[in-house]
Amino acid sequence: MSDIVIISGSPSDTSKTKKVLDYLGTILEQEGLSIKHISVRDVSKDVLFEGKYDSPEIHDLATLIQDAKGVIIGSPVYKSAYSGVLKTLIDLLPQDVLKHKPVLPLMTGGSEAHLLALEYTLKPLLASLKAHNLKGLYFVDAQIDKQGEIPIIDEDTLKRTKKQLYYFIKLAK
Repeated sequence: MSDIVIISGSPSDTSKTKKVLDYLGTILEQEGLSIKHISVRDVSKDVLFEGKYDSPEIHDLATLIQDAKGVIIGSPVYKSAYSGVLKTLIDLLPQDVLKHKPVLPLMTGGSEAHLLALEYTLKPLLASLKAHNLKGLYFVDAQIDKQGEIPIIDEDTLKRTKKQLYYFIKLAK
């Protein structure tokens, strides 16, 4: 069992979203929490495409999420919303998979023009799964360096991120 499950909704293995999620996982591990990273890329294409909600793969994933103390979920912005493959995965999970669980939503986008995608798309989706949504984090591309050890290069954004993360940790313990 993992204390925290981190879900990447990015179809790219080298995305800025994944880089930020990996960094948050490192901080959580430094705080003594066990982490399990999951990517939509880890779920077989057949399960996703054919909607196999009753597959062992989806059952195992749902159990992992339900047993966790908290979840961090991130997605890049695509067409003013979260990624379609993330939605496909979420559609296969049980309706109450996040019931009463603290969830920190995170999105990355090319500009501040997509900031409301977090509030109007991802957070309502998570609420439909009965998550205890936290404020959430939104990053623009200019705030992230995929090459750096600490990918969040803007100091104010890094402070805001750590504040939200430590609030999440407090709820998840």
